[in-house]
Amino acid sequence: MFYPAKLTKEDDGYTVTFRDIPEAITCGDDLQDALEMAQEALVTSMDFYFEDHRKVPLPSKAKKGEYLIDLPASLYAKVLLLNEMIDQNISNVELAKRIHVKPQEVQRIVNLEHATKIDTISKALSALGKRLELNVA
Repeated sequence: MFYPAKLTKEDDGYTVTFRDIPEAITCGDDLQDALEMAQEALVTSMDFYFEDHRKVPLPSKAKKGEYLIDLPASLYAKVLLLNEMIDQNISNVELAKRIHVKPQEVQRIVNLEHATKIDTISKALSALGKRLELNVA
């Protein structure tokens, strides 16, 4: 998943903003630094959505002059899971029942800092009637 970012040249470097994720704002001393900081800010901003149990806006198409910043695949899968849980009004406890695990396990699955196997996320999505698909572009 790639989010479009706007890099604005400032006197002392670049400011980075994301129109889809307004919480993600950062800066860098030069273009390369700004791009590296952009991914870090994007990942960090996802925590706000997970903590508040709010849907994460999916990325819109990039506009001319924007840079595409990659959200790692493991986090992308967790974003899709969170959004589906919210859409279906499914709690961690209910999802735990559906995939036959303790609620604490679901808390780890939806924790961005916890490394979760992609198969586990796929199983959780299947319990919600969805299928995780991967492709190479």
